[in-house]
Amino acid sequence: MPQVLDKMGITKNYLLGALFAALLAGVGCHSSQKSATTTLPAQANAPTLTAAASPKPQPATKSQGATKAQSAKPKPAAEEKKASAPAKVQPVQPAPKPDPVGELITQVEREYQAGQENYKAGRLDAAKQSFDRAFNIITGSAPEIRSDERVQGELDRVLDGVNGLQLEDAQASPEPKSEPAPIDEANEITFPVDPNIKAQAEAEIKATHSDLPLMLTDPVVGYINYFSSRGRATLENSLIRGGRYREVIEKILRDEGVPPELIYLAQAESGFHPLALSRVGARGMWQFMSSRAKGYGLQKNQWVDERQDPEKATRAAARHLRDLYNQFGDWYLAMAAYNSGPGTVQSAVRRTGYADFWELYRRNVLPRETRNYVPIIVAVTIMTKNPSQYGLDKVVTDKPVPYDKIKIDYSVDLRLVAGCVDASPETLQDLNPSLLRLTTPKDREFELHLPAGSKEKYITAIATVPREMRVWWRYHNISPEDTLESISRIYRTPAKAIAEANSLNREEKLQSASKIIIPIAPGKHATTEDGATYARRATRYKVRRGDTLQSVANNFAVPTTMVRRWNHLKGNSLQGRRVVYIHLPVTPSISQLRQSSTRKPKEKNSLRTGGDSSLSRHKVKRGETLTSIASTHHTTVAALKRDNGGVATLRPGMILLIKDVR
Repeated sequence: MPQVLDKMGITKNYLLGALFAALLAGVGCHSSQKSATTTLPAQANAPTLTAAASPKPQPATKSQGATKAQSAKPKPAAEEKKASAPAKVQPVQPAPKPDPVGELITQVEREYQAGQENYKAGRLDAAKQSFDRAFNIITGSAPEIRSDERVQGELDRVLDGVNGLQLEDAQASPEPKSEPAPIDEANEITFPVDPNIKAQAEAEIKATHSDLPLMLTDPVVGYINYFSSRGRATLENSLIRGGRYREVIEKILRDEGVPPELIYLAQAESGFHPLALSRVGARGMWQFMSSRAKGYGLQKNQWVDERQDPEKATRAAARHLRDLYNQFGDWYLAMAAYNSGPGTVQSAVRRTGYADFWELYRRNVLPRETRNYVPIIVAVTIMTKNPSQYGLDKVVTDKPVPYDKIKIDYSVDLRLVAGCVDASPETLQDLNPSLLRLTTPKDREFELHLPAGSKEKYITAIATVPREMRVWWRYHNISPEDTLESISRIYRTPAKAIAEANSLNREEKLQSASKIIIPIAPGKHATTEDGATYARRATRYKVRRGDTLQSVANNFAVPTTMVRRWNHLKGNSLQGRRVVYIHLPVTPSISQLRQSSTRKPKEKNSLRTGGDSSLSRHKVKRGETLTSIASTHHTTVAALKRDNGGVATLRPGMILLIKDVR
């Protein structure tokens, strides 16, 4: 009996320990293997048993407990470890790696959507800025990002969306016109020394008064030979054009205290052409590089480039040359520094120890262009100051062009200005060569040049146009054949709006030789703005191997400047572009439109253009070719190309001008 009691006591203690452990497990306490083991009293001399965490022990009678205790077997070590090990903690997932492509597309989408919202709200300038930022984000990204398929797809999508809008830029104009700088050609030439020319020049120099020292060297004689033969046309053209500016330039040079003979620097550099552009990017009559121009107060921004302003550029050049003379104490070195920079000349002087241009020339320590630069100017000076000896006395120079000045603080389109003063837009551009666009700057003052005697006329005419509409509205000179409806078609403006803006009765006949204002809605253009109208929806052209901007433009008979604008291209390369968007030309020029506007179409697909019965317009249908159209209209493929800007590829909806040759 004592033995049974001992056994039962042992079992009782074991069960109590197991129950306690199970309760701990039930409330979520995780114990180590050591703390989960219940050790029996030493006097029991019984095997050590492990209390399992599960299943939960059930209440039992003493006899049942004794039986389980006696029959219980130790668990395997692996199972024992599993039962007592703490619960596994789920590992923390690492943060996803940044996706630069996804981030870029998000930024692009944000700007694109902002542009869409601004466009719908009529805020065209803000819309353009948002769209430009969207394109700049893509084009300014790293090459490995920009070449990603997702980015290319986003670019195509955004371009497709923007080209689907009738979002035309009224303030954009063709790229700034430019003329090759004459000095670039002269720098490539090396002419032999003619002894007769040298002897003649030596005699002339002795009798020539000049505030600029004139030295006759073999390089100078070589360039006199060049300008007397191969370069004679260049010299004569510069003399002709120079008549327009000579008086103003020489006055500014005297005001700034420099020799008036420095005018020949501009003659040699640019031929007095305000739009001259060198191979290295020097621009204007005085061939300023952008950084140097900025240092002398010449502005350059998206609206103007004052390097092309004859008066402002002349004053800046005079001050720069004066500063260089003060630095070097020699006009030849000053001119050399004007060409290559003062640092280059200073370095040559320091290396040789000679502050003399001809010694530096002889030692060949100046750039080749600079070595030629001074002899070219000296040669031009000698020849121009002695015109009869070189047969230049018969050259008839241009007369100075007087003009009125008016300071304005609003943006106005030169085409509207031309209508105000009854001049051509080309005349206004010629008077304002610093303008890079057909509009004057926004939010800043600008000195607008007008034809002489037209200032008051302009002030009166422009007053009828609201300030905010001066880049959109136009004046129209009425021709005998004009009607409100025909004018409406030309300017894409409702006849009712034209009548209301001019207080006209829609039934009354327009008075020929009078002028009316045309209220063009922002974002729209007259069909006369660039000589042709383009389809509202863009055509997607898949870029092929070997395509260039020029070849694509030629293929569709559109200007390269328009292709750049439609596709936000900054240069001539199509590298990395899979698709180019083209708005196909669909209407002819203004003169043809005026003729056709007075006649009704004769055929659905062949539209006569007015008084000339041999001239018609053909709308290209799917499947037609130049050959089939030429055959239908009794003309030739060559004639079609000639009359339609050299068009080579046809697209449905394109309008061709047809001249029958029967």
